[in-house]
Amino acid sequence: MKGPNSIKSILLFTIFIILGTHAYSQINQGVYLFKDGNVQHELKVAGDYLIHSVYEKSPAKFIKTLGGFYTAEDNMLKLKLEFNSDYQKDSLKTLEIPMQLDGNNLVLDGASKMVFEPQESDAQDLDGQWLFATRGPDKGQERRGDSRARKTLKFLMNGRFQWIAYHTETFKFSGTGGGSYTSKDGVYNENIEFFSRDNSRVGASLKFDYEIKGDDWHHTGKNSKGEPMYEIWAKRK
Repeated sequence: MKGPNSIKSILLFTIFIILGTHAYSQINQGVYLFKDGNVQHELKVAGDYLIHSVYEKSPAKFIKTLGGFYTAEDNMLKLKLEFNSDYQKDSLKTLEIPMQLDGNNLVLDGASKMVFEPQESDAQDLDGQWLFATRGPDKGQERRGDSRARKTLKFLMNGRFQWIAYHTETFKFSGTGGGSYTSKDGVYNENIEFFSRDNSRVGASLKFDYEIKGDDWHHTGKNSKGEPMYEIWAKRK
């Protein structure tokens, strides 16, 4: 007959196994980087949303991006994609990738092993997920919302930005671009490090004015063609 201490040990071991099996219910929020030769892998994670982008810096070359809602358990990262730039090639709407945590690093073991290292936190005014709502100024015009299949998402975190234009029903991918940014005292600066439509745009820096009104980001200035622009982005909840 097992004594109280033995039974207690068995119970603790069982609890440990159960908790360990589901240990990765959520990855620590942040930006993670992995470099494979000249190829840069960038992972952005916030809440239950994840974006993976792949590009080369020199010479500039966009390779691919995908993103969507994730769960992480049983040492498996499971993704329900909202967009996939390679959809016309691979038809993927979901992904399952073996994963593990190695200290603060996130290890993904898909076609090849990738060790993503977390980057330092750099919280700023515009951090978050934003969906394009309408052209400004705001005169009560119809707005795009999260219920619309056609979306343009802008994801800003820890000094890194990315916009993605896509359609959640047809999975048509219209483009993406990203890099580093600063947002302070009403001034927003973008430094482009990848751009799917035109690699020659990499290296450009753009400066805009911004103002937060409620859950809206009013974004004004001149676009890359020097034309005046006024966009309103709504905080994604």
